[in-house]
Amino acid sequence: MSMVNSAVNLFQGTFTQILTAITCTLPMISDGMQYGWSAPVIPVFQAENSPIKVTKKQLELLESVYIIGAICGITVTIYLVDKIGRKMSLILAATTTLIVWIVIGTANRVEYIIAARFFTGMAGDMAFVAAPMYLAEIADQKIRGFLSSIIYLMMLVGIVVVYVTVPFTPYITTPILGVCINVIGIITYAFMPESPYYLLIKNKPEKAKEALIKFRQSKEVDKEFEEISQSVQREKSIKTKPWDIILVKSNRKAVLIMVVLNGAQHMACISIVIMNLHLILEAAGSIYIQTSYAAIIFSTIMLLSATISSFFMDRYGRKILLIISNILTGFCLLTLSIYFYLKHTGVDVLSVSWIPIVSVMIYAAAFKFGLGLVPIVLTAELFPSNVKALGMTLSDVMYVLFAYISIELYQFLSDNYGIHVPFFLFTACCVFTAAFTYLFIPETKGKTLEQIQVMLKGETNRVRNINRPEIVYTSVEKV
Repeated sequence: MSMVNSAVNLFQGTFTQILTAITCTLPMISDGMQYGWSAPVIPVFQAENSPIKVTKKQLELLESVYIIGAICGITVTIYLVDKIGRKMSLILAATTTLIVWIVIGTANRVEYIIAARFFTGMAGDMAFVAAPMYLAEIADQKIRGFLSSIIYLMMLVGIVVVYVTVPFTPYITTPILGVCINVIGIITYAFMPESPYYLLIKNKPEKAKEALIKFRQSKEVDKEFEEISQSVQREKSIKTKPWDIILVKSNRKAVLIMVVLNGAQHMACISIVIMNLHLILEAAGSIYIQTSYAAIIFSTIMLLSATISSFFMDRYGRKILLIISNILTGFCLLTLSIYFYLKHTGVDVLSVSWIPIVSVMIYAAAFKFGLGLVPIVLTAELFPSNVKALGMTLSDVMYVLFAYISIELYQFLSDNYGIHVPFFLFTACCVFTAAFTYLFIPETKGKTLEQIQVMLKGETNRVRNINRPEIVYTSVEKV
């Protein structure tokens, strides 16, 4: 009963915030569909009755052009999230993806689809920078972790949808779903307010206060509004240069944390497992489940685990979820390492070929419980507003870069030394990330964005008041 009361208190007065979070992240379902689309659609294009003739080179380009688009969209994202705002950036990203789905559904040549996938990468990059910024800035601190986690929940829903629809329904079904999801998201989100932080940055205090009143469902927002105003004014008073992201101590610490966490996600093997799930199970000699069904189960487990984690994040904190997730993920990878090592050395493992299947499915739950979800929440929390666009975009770049590094490393090590070797390496990376989390990452649960900056600056005389939101701080940080 006490847990029920605690949950009620946690979400009391936050209906507008939750509704806004759902409407602004609804197009993320479409982004998740785009992210996972190439894997199940490649067999469709390879079939004799393929809707479009595609060469092997073009199939490879369908995957890589998405990443290329994301990289090319970096400068556009940095400019637009501060120029036109978080809300309009999200609407622009959703509109772009909407057009892309129309092209994919109606194109009679693969070149059109490749070009469309390029713009999908750009739109996805913008959405995954603007959405965490927006949600962190509108959220009550008691549910900020939950709201930010909705981004990844929606993306995981999209991956499940595309794994279910592409292999078992007509080709046109997925693009139609993508169009409908984006249309609903754009229309419903258009009625929601812009971030109060952004409106204050643009010198629109009246609109900012109106937005805060809507998000808090109360007119008693004077104290919080004053705190936000002073925080924004203080950050605006500091002349910001791009290199401040490295030169300023607190920004540098935020960058270090995000580089490690974004690297850790891929060095914990997630891209490899998602892109090579069928190959891993085949290499393991598993005969218990078909690949298409394994992919659906895998993605569903990830979604369920992330959903549970989103409710735990604001109750138990970010650090504990990260540490538990890394330990369990490392254990699953170690199990795979040992299995493949035994098979590599000639040991008969057919009688225990169920172990890789179980390990991969537990891995899906363990990874998404913390390591696959917490970093996007922390990204929006750790950077101050004056460098947030640059910091979050830099984090996105690191995410893409480490995805490439992990895949290349996996291919090189497995081809030259055996498939067990990269899994041993990725196990060690999980152990390192757990230790790094314990030693260096601050707990941001229940803290205002201002208080988080105080912790990053390491100002102990102010940290003692960290749990008293009514206190407003003023200081100039040393570089």
